Amino acid sequence: METIDPFWFVTIVTLLSGAGGTGIGGLVGALFKSDSNRTISLLLAFAGGVMTAMVCFDLLAEAVEAADTVMDHGVIMVIGAVALGIAVVYGLNFLIDHRTRAEVSHTAAHDHPDTHDDIDELIHADHLNMHRRHNDSRASLVVAGIVMAAAIALHNIPEGMTIGASFAISDSLMLGSGMIMAVLIGLHNIPEGMAVSVPLISGGMGRVRAVLLTALCGLPTLFGAWLGLWLGDIGPEGLCSSLGFAGGAMLYVVFGEIMPEAYLIYRSKLPAFAFMVGLALGMLMIFF
Repeated sequence: METIDPFWFVTIVTLLSGAGGTGIGGLVGALFKSDSNRTISLLLAFAGGVMTAMVCFDLLAEAVEAADTVMDHGVIMVIGAVALGIAVVYGLNFLIDHRTRAEVSHTAAHDHPDTHDDIDELIHADHLNMHRRHNDSRASLVVAGIVMAAAIALHNIPEGMTIGASFAISDSLMLGSGMIMAVLIGLHNIPEGMAVSVPLISGGMGRVRAVLLTALCGLPTLFGAWLGLWLGDIGPEGLCSSLGFAGGAMLYVVFGEIMPEAYLIYRSKLPAFAFMVGLALGMLMIFF
């Protein structure tokens, strides 16, 4: 019989998955040269495949099952929650990109693609580094730091929601889908941590400070986990909404951000194969 408080268990596990995963990635990134696009591209694509499997074959399936208990054709409710998750994350990403794109010469170029094509752009570290190189005012650096934190939170909060909602549907804290999701997201955060620390170090920040800052970037995952756990506990409607919203947000992060960037920063077919390997691994973890 499990005696540990589920709230504190989820909190600790999410901290290890969020801050721990990005921190490990930051440490790995600190040991690489700045030209690590190939490594980051393949790791991001692999993680995207794993997350796609978990979202499509686990989270959304559970969301439909929960919705069917409160209404006929519950899949419609799930589609609505997925669409809302996609719309919210896309809209916030659009606002951040619109605010920063014109300020960086690389992204302001007329031939720049509509999505990110460099590791610096994944979390808008290029925006922060530009202000640091120009010795701009402290206020400018603070604003750039807030933009960077917001960009990271847009990835990490939905990831945290998937952890919290997965624990809400798990029969066992230690062996259920919540723990599997936490482990997978922790692995997914390693290449994201690399993508954070590498441009910070390239911009002149000390390695230790960059690694610590990268680890702190994983903290928003915790707030998402609390939200997902709370929504999952208030009934089937909350569970459906939490799983659907988090699933939609993650699908946008994978197909609207991670995969386009994986292809653009390393122009090869290898990211596609890395994605398929990740997809297969995710399916094995779900169905075995």
